[in-house]
Amino acid sequence: MIKNEYGDTDLKKSDFYYDLPEELIAQTPLEPRDSSRLLALGRNSGSIEHRIFSDLPEFLREGDVLVINDSKVIPARLIGTKVDSGIEVEVLLLRRMELDKWEVLVRPGRRMKVGAEVSFGDGTLKCRVTDVIDDGNRIVEFSYPEERELMSLIDEVGNMPLPPYIKEKLRDKNRYQTIYAKYDGSAAAPTAGLHFTEKTFEDLKKKGVRIAPVMLHVGLGTFRPVKEENIRDHIMHTEFFSVSEESARIINECRANGGRVIAVGTTSCRTLESASDEQGIVKAMTDDTGIFIYPGYRFKAVDGLITNFHLPESTLMMLVSAFSTRDIIMKAYREAIEKKYRFFSFGDAMLIL
Repeated sequence: MIKNEYGDTDLKKSDFYYDLPEELIAQTPLEPRDSSRLLALGRNSGSIEHRIFSDLPEFLREGDVLVINDSKVIPARLIGTKVDSGIEVEVLLLRRMELDKWEVLVRPGRRMKVGAEVSFGDGTLKCRVTDVIDDGNRIVEFSYPEERELMSLIDEVGNMPLPPYIKEKLRDKNRYQTIYAKYDGSAAAPTAGLHFTEKTFEDLKKKGVRIAPVMLHVGLGTFRPVKEENIRDHIMHTEFFSVSEESARIINECRANGGRVIAVGTTSCRTLESASDEQGIVKAMTDDTGIFIYPGYRFKAVDGLITNFHLPESTLMMLVSAFSTRDIIMKAYREAIEKKYRFFSFGDAMLIL
């Protein structure tokens, strides 16, 4: 057996497959946000408790820290027309490179060579392809009147980039946004945070739980399908993250005092693991991360995880399996399916402690 970089035997993509009835894929968010179900899972024991998300504060204690990702989803799906031919083109914003330059995904890609121009809305906003990069993504540069601001124009012409498995139209675009979203830049929501309400935070603070925001702009790399059967061969795309001095201090104080650090979502988890040293000390920093966490990984900074139910064979399934064990996670998923939990972005939540 070949050992992987985390000291575990090789794992196959198919090791993370499960059957999901299509009717369990949540098409719309629940109201209120905290009425979603919560599967509380013992990280080591595999014990399962079925609760409601509003019960979350009961599982936490004074001195714990909840780490949230305050990145904000932008209406990153732009539909325009190719200037020279009039054909419809979809441009999906992935990552801001410079003020007006973005890495994007375009459809149809074969027609979008260097120099191709696309016009959006009434033509006030345009972009031109300046480069085609290795994986087929494009670099585009936007142009617009000097008196306008790029993000306000994107907000006018763009649509929320809902995952393809959501077929229902989203009536309120704020429902694909956490209530604490602050910094523009994500191409997808950090969905574990969608369950939180102001009351949830009030109840947590009454328990003596502190909140530490970090920021990771969610790109498509997190959700890109794993194509290689040997998961070691999968390469993650990088995503931009930032941890402030204040949040690093709160997290490190928590660990020093014997508290637990609970990551809200896989993005917060990946941020903390990217920003910590081998002793689990979190450093204030701004950087890119392409960390890929799968079974065998030794967690340094995270003691608990709040997460949604993820797609079969995804890197997110591999991360949660690393946080517990593959067998425990698969058993929990089988029970969630049996109990008819709602899955994926607008679905129910899992707490792993």
